[in-house]
Amino acid sequence: MKLISFLAALLVAAPAAAQYVAPASPPPASVANAKAQNATLQSLAWLEGCWRGTAGAREFREQWMPLRGQMMLGVSQTLDEKGATQDFEYLRLELRDGAVHYVAAPSGKAEIAFKFDAETTDTTNDRNDTIFTFVNPAQEFPRSVSYRRGKEGWLYASVEGKVAGADRKATYPMRRIHCETGEVVGR
Repeated sequence: MKLISFLAALLVAAPAAAQYVAPASPPPASVANAKAQNATLQSLAWLEGCWRGTAGAREFREQWMPLRGQMMLGVSQTLDEKGATQDFEYLRLELRDGAVHYVAAPSGKAEIAFKFDAETTDTTNDRNDTIFTFVNPAQEFPRSVSYRRGKEGWLYASVEGKVAGADRKATYPMRRIHCETGEVVGR
């Protein structure tokens, strides 16, 4: 998911820089049904490949390797408006104590693990998005990380938590791209 240290700085400086407009109210329980509490790594294998998005003048990318050895490895990078690396992050999806965890090591800092919490489906407004949410209640920001698998090759990576005591959420829309050329694929 996106660069945790970058996100904290971005949200404090410009919280509206990257926003995904969610439905005004949560979908009814029948729409956003929590599925099994233990997602399998296989259910997250769709992340494999490369993703790109922008927020203002910043560009961010994630790349996920295929599921192998009970683990998916990923990396993300954010470039500023001049094309210089602003942040980077090493990512893992792995099994720990019988549950899937999202593990991030932002810009060379200590890793932070988020335990899988829920897989939900959002069918509001003709959507059929699957949302995978990971939480770490010990963290102030981000406290949760989610990946929303949207239609037409969209991925929405979101982080939520508190910054200076205020609730904050940022969502980073990304499209699946060809890893070598950067061209959008998989509509």
